[in-house]
Amino acid sequence: MQTKILIVDDDDTHCRMLQAVLSAEKYETATVPDGQAAVEAVVGTFYDLILMDIRMARMGGIEALDKIKTLNPEIPIIMMTAYSSVDSAVKAMKSGAYDYLTKPLDVEELLLSIEKALRHTRLEKENLLLKEQLGSRFDFANIIGRSKAMKELLETVALVAPTDATILILGESGTGKELIANAIHQNSPRKNHPLIKINCAALPETLLESELFGHEKGAFTGALSARQGRFQQADEGTIFLDEIAEMPLPLQSKILRVLQEREFQPVGSAKTIKVNTRIVTATNKNLQEEIRANRFREDLYYRINVVSLTAPALRERRDDIPLLADFFLKRFAEKNKKALQGFTPKAMDLLMRHDWPGNIRELENAIERAVIMARGQRITPEEFPSPLRGPEADSAEPDVQEASPQAVDPPVDRSLKQLEKETILRTLAENDGNRTRTANILGISRRTLQLKLKEYGV
Repeated sequence: MQTKILIVDDDDTHCRMLQAVLSAEKYETATVPDGQAAVEAVVGTFYDLILMDIRMARMGGIEALDKIKTLNPEIPIIMMTAYSSVDSAVKAMKSGAYDYLTKPLDVEELLLSIEKALRHTRLEKENLLLKEQLGSRFDFANIIGRSKAMKELLETVALVAPTDATILILGESGTGKELIANAIHQNSPRKNHPLIKINCAALPETLLESELFGHEKGAFTGALSARQGRFQQADEGTIFLDEIAEMPLPLQSKILRVLQEREFQPVGSAKTIKVNTRIVTATNKNLQEEIRANRFREDLYYRINVVSLTAPALRERRDDIPLLADFFLKRFAEKNKKALQGFTPKAMDLLMRHDWPGNIRELENAIERAVIMARGQRITPEEFPSPLRGPEADSAEPDVQEASPQAVDPPVDRSLKQLEKETILRTLAENDGNRTRTANILGISRRTLQLKLKEYGV
C-alpha cells in the first residue's frame, strides 16, 4: 500500500514540484490550497504525512497544525516557509510539528525528513501493536520498553509466569524489579490470590522473622495477640522477598525450609503451618560474592535460583529513555496540572547521554523536578538537576527551542541557513570533529552532514 502525503500550499508551482519529486519516490500525493482545506481533508481521508506551508490566505499553517493535531495527534506534519523566522519555527515545533524546512527546499533534506518522520511513526505503531498483542495474553502494565533487552526480558517473563517455578530477579537498584514481580504474579494461575511483598532490608532480624512467619500471643515483649505472618497471607498466591541478600543467616535457614517443605512455625509456637505459596525473590547484590563472604547460604541460593531474570540497567536500554521520559512527563504534568508538550532536542540529548546510576528511579525523579520547574511548554536542560546538566550547566547557552522570541531573534541580515551553519559547526567543534556523533545529536544522517560541511568548505 502506497504512502499517502498531503501537500498544503497556496503556491501551485511549488505544489506541482513537490508532487513530481514525491511521485518519483513512489509516494501517493494530494494537494489542497490552504489550512482550512487541509483540516477538511484530514477529516475525510487518512494521510501518512502532511507537508504544510506556514503562510496561506484562508487559514495559516500554525492554526491548521493545531486543529489537525486535535483531530489526529499521531500524524507527522512537516512545516515549510519561505520566511526566515526563528519565532515561527519555535511556534511550529511547540505546536507539535515534526520538522521545519525553509524554501527553496533542499530535496535531499526534504526526503530525509519525510523518511525519518514515517519511520518514527511506524515504530510507534509497531510498539503499540506489540503491546496490544501481548496484552491479549499477558498483562505487562507499567512495564515500558521496546529495546531488545526489554523484549527479551518480557518474552522470558511470559514463558515462566504461568509456571510455579521459584524466580530470582537480579538487577541494580531502581531497575524495576518489583514491576517484574508484579508481572510474574499477574500472568500466573495465582493472579486471583494475594501478592504479598516484603523488603528484607527494611526490618531488623527479630521483627523480620515475626513478619514472615507470624507469632503467638506472648512470644516476645509487645506480642499482645497472635498474628498471621506474610507467608500464611500469601497462601495460594505469591510472596515477593525483595533484597533477600540482606536477610540474616539464621533466618535464611528457615526460608530454606519453607522452600523445601512448604511449611514453617510461627514465632513462639510448636505448631507447623503448611502453605502453597510461590516465592519470587530479588536482589541488587552479587549472590556469588555474598556466598564467598559467608553472608549468604549456598544451598538457599540454588533453591531460589531455579529461574533467574535480570532487569537491565537504564544505560543498557537507552532506546527506552524517550518512552520512559514521555510516560513520566505525562504523569507528572497531569499531577501538577501543567500543559507540557515534550522536551527540547537539547533536553532529550542530555537524557540520552546520561549514564543513570540510579536507573529508572533517577529518571523519574529528574522528570518530576523538571515538570515542577518548567516555565514553557517544553522541558529544557535548565529544568534538570545540575548533576544531569553537567559542570558546564551554568555557562551553557539557552536552548533556542524554549527561549522567548525576543531572546533568540537573529539580526535581520542572518537567515535560517546561516543559523543552521553556525549550529552545525558549533556542534562539530563541541564534539571534537566527530561527524557521526554530531550527526546523531543534530538528528540528521552522516551523509547529510558531509554534504553540509562540503557546502561550507569544511
